[in-house]
Amino acid sequence: MSTNLISNMVRLNLANSYIHMGNLVLVNRKNPINKPESLIIKNLETVSTDYKKILLDKTAAIMLRKLIQACGGENEIVPVSGFRLLSEQIAIYNDSTNENGEEFTRKYVALPNHSEHQTGLAIDVAKNQPDIDFICPSFPYEGICQDFREKASQYGFIKRYPKGKEAITGISHEPWHFRYVGKPHSQIISDNNFTLEEYIEYLKQFPCDGMHLQVKNQGWTAEIFYVNAREEAKSVYMPENLYYEVSGNNIDGFIVTVWRQCND
Repeated sequence: MSTNLISNMVRLNLANSYIHMGNLVLVNRKNPINKPESLIIKNLETVSTDYKKILLDKTAAIMLRKLIQACGGENEIVPVSGFRLLSEQIAIYNDSTNENGEEFTRKYVALPNHSEHQTGLAIDVAKNQPDIDFICPSFPYEGICQDFREKASQYGFIKRYPKGKEAITGISHEPWHFRYVGKPHSQIISDNNFTLEEYIEYLKQFPCDGMHLQVKNQGWTAEIFYVNAREEAKSVYMPENLYYEVSGNNIDGFIVTVWRQCND
């Protein structure tokens, strides 16, 4: 939704329309895309000069390039699918249903308007090899692919559909699918083996007017809290001179992250 430097005590107004915007929006079978497609498109860029048709949210694209570079995967890891228009998701779902059947498709392809790919925050990647499968690309748990997987949270990405969590995510295990949520959220999710569904629910125990979640990292403390748009005031008063980020959760409220420099 927004990132700013706050000067003096100010009131941060949280309009209901922003519930559907931000890096932490939860999109799944229960929670469809609600952000206008035109707004998402304005904030996209290509993930690589070699793959100009594959787009991501600008920040996610930058961090993906840094992640691939960090594990030395420029020649061995390739992007397969990033942002998709609604029309593309419909076509992919229908084509897979015709070719692979309904049961397979529901396991590996999200319903139109329920796909993370429509947010611009999701990326499918593959090991660079001939004949890459678009629906289920190979991304093994070894070598540079595994190094990418282990470093992902350092660059704001999470493994979105882990093995053993299919009943929660509604999607089968997908070793190739990663979702940008930003730091420190990616690190918290990774450290606790959360799905995004579990993390969104977990944050509700840290309300605006209660105890906040605090995470220290590299000279900074991130303070995270949840604002319930249905029960609480739609505004938050923030301390002066602090960086903050706000994201809707695409369900019922907002997640506010505030950064403070540590003295120790």
